[in-house]
Amino acid sequence: MNELKLPREANVNKFIAKTKFYEKANLSSKLQKEFVDKIQKITWKYKLAESTIGIAKTEAVTEIQIFEIELKEQAIPKNVLKVIDKSIPYQILYRFVFGDDVAYGITLKADTSVENYYFCDWNADIRFDFTGIDLEKVYQKLVKAFVRDEVQHKGSFTEIIDLDKKIKTLETEIAALESKISKEKQFNRKVEINKVLLEKKEQLKNLNHD
Repeated sequence: MNELKLPREANVNKFIAKTKFYEKANLSSKLQKEFVDKIQKITWKYKLAESTIGIAKTEAVTEIQIFEIELKEQAIPKNVLKVIDKSIPYQILYRFVFGDDVAYGITLKADTSVENYYFCDWNADIRFDFTGIDLEKVYQKLVKAFVRDEVQHKGSFTEIIDLDKKIKTLETEIAALESKISKEKQFNRKVEINKVLLEKKEQLKNLNHD
């Protein structure tokens, strides 16, 4: 079943031995253990390239690979993904499978340099659009599928990614401050922290309504 609705020409369906990554990356025993303990199987499912889907490559995006990773536990092993991404000089869309559950992830990367990861929730209704004037535009659409709806149409691709990053950072800071307030015993300190919290919430509100 071709769940991603890609042309047959893009289908690779090739098993990749985990040892391929050990050999290339000269991994520590701890990382090798993560590969063994957390990953059941890696399959190279699809190759999106000029030769397979008829969409022109660009200097930044020559091919997009789609890997399926069968997991031994329902947790995405980010350290393992970094090893895979450093070994492969193409952008990768990941499909994670654990039993009947499915999740997706994508790397924001240039060549083998990983800038960020985006993941959806398990069994989320995420839709991918594999059309575009070139593979770079296709890749940008794939990344944007992971970005919250209210941010998706705010400027260029770089501006959208920057805005999403700022919102996530503020949300993390707000959660940490709220936790700090609930644990703080001294009233004066609570007031000080609350002042910072309100400023951060105001910043977040402004970003969301820009």
